[in-house]
Amino acid sequence: MPHALIVVQDDDVRERLAQAVRSEAFTVSLAGDVEAGLSHMGDSPPDLLMMDLCFRDGSAVDLLEEAREAGVGSSILVGPGGDESPEESLRRNVAGFLADPFEPEHLRPILDEVARASGESEEIREARKRIEEGRFGYLIGSSPPMRRLYDLLSRVAPSHASVFISGESGCGKEVVARTIHDLSRRRRTPFLPVNSGAISPTLMESMIFGHEKGSFSGATSRHRGYFEQADGGTLFLDEITEMPAELQVKLLRVLESGEVVRVGAEKPIQVDVRVVAATNRVATQAIEEGSLREDLYYRLKVLHIAVPPLRDRIEDVPLLAEALLDEISKREGARKSLGDEVLAVLGEYGWPGNVRELKNALYTAYLLSDGVEIQSDSLPDEVRGGIPAGPGAQMVHIPVGTSIREAERRLILTTLAHLEGRKTQTAEVLGVSVKTLYNRLHDYGYMPDAGGDAEDD
Repeated sequence: MPHALIVVQDDDVRERLAQAVRSEAFTVSLAGDVEAGLSHMGDSPPDLLMMDLCFRDGSAVDLLEEAREAGVGSSILVGPGGDESPEESLRRNVAGFLADPFEPEHLRPILDEVARASGESEEIREARKRIEEGRFGYLIGSSPPMRRLYDLLSRVAPSHASVFISGESGCGKEVVARTIHDLSRRRRTPFLPVNSGAISPTLMESMIFGHEKGSFSGATSRHRGYFEQADGGTLFLDEITEMPAELQVKLLRVLESGEVVRVGAEKPIQVDVRVVAATNRVATQAIEEGSLREDLYYRLKVLHIAVPPLRDRIEDVPLLAEALLDEISKREGARKSLGDEVLAVLGEYGWPGNVRELKNALYTAYLLSDGVEIQSDSLPDEVRGGIPAGPGAQMVHIPVGTSIREAERRLILTTLAHLEGRKTQTAEVLGVSVKTLYNRLHDYGYMPDAGGDAEDD
């Protein structure tokens, strides 16, 4: 069903437009000023934007520019009747001008055209058909948070806009990015995932933007960077906050110009790449700490998608567990099943490591179970007697008035102690990279026990 955003200051005009648009089988969002309109645009890009010629609180040009970036199909200016016409700077970016007072039949041809143009692709229609089965692309779940996510992805995927994905470690941000790609017009072009935290800072510029032969010691041949390799497709930059600040500046230039310059080169190369970035950190906190440039964040966050943690959709655990166990069974070559007792235990745990932790727990249980039905005593100890399920689960009590730095220190050290010094698992539970965890421990002057530093098995 096509969606319209109506940003009109006059209450009467706004309601009459909404009634006329709803009568043509559109869903509608309403806003009375530029700020509210921009907020709605960020939540879900509409197929049609209807807006005033001018606003008391901002510029119509700003709203139109945001609509263009979000891939809105059509924009209509609404104004008083008579001989008045919109300024030429606005007219170039809109599909039409609707004079008020208007009759519903004046709108019908416009709405018919928008409805045809916004028709969902076959891929999205097929994906929607599987929602009742608890699946959407590569995503699994039928809980309300996931259904909201599916609806947003259906609207976001067809656009050309950059997307910023946030969510805890292990919740499936790359799966969301791949789903966006596969439901877009770029689905037959490359999808290139890049973990910014796994690349050495000294090599990152060369890996992302490419280099010319002889541009530095060891550059024995020309290298096409990730942007060139993903040309025409989608580049997924995970852990964007791990990218050095000087490279974030260059990334911003690429996003604004559509051109990359290899290390050691002078001539820019034109690329057509949709960038999807992700982080497991709170973006505003990362900006305050200097690990994410504010201008880059707002350039990437044309559209923002927050992936829900598993504890907030605990009802999806049985469906997820069955799907993950199917994958494990195929890989190992023998089919095993989950009994009701095991499913009950899985549903009682809080899954701080999210879907990744669920998959690892099932793999452990699969390998340790002797029979064809997995028993609960084969699950990891922390799952059988660990963190309760639900968003209100607490591990550390922090008094009111504690500084953020001290609260973070307590949480990290308590979690590390609870997990017996296993740093990789601690990083996953806390939703940070291992590199970030080590940096924090260094700041705290953390020293392992004399017996040595405990690592993950």
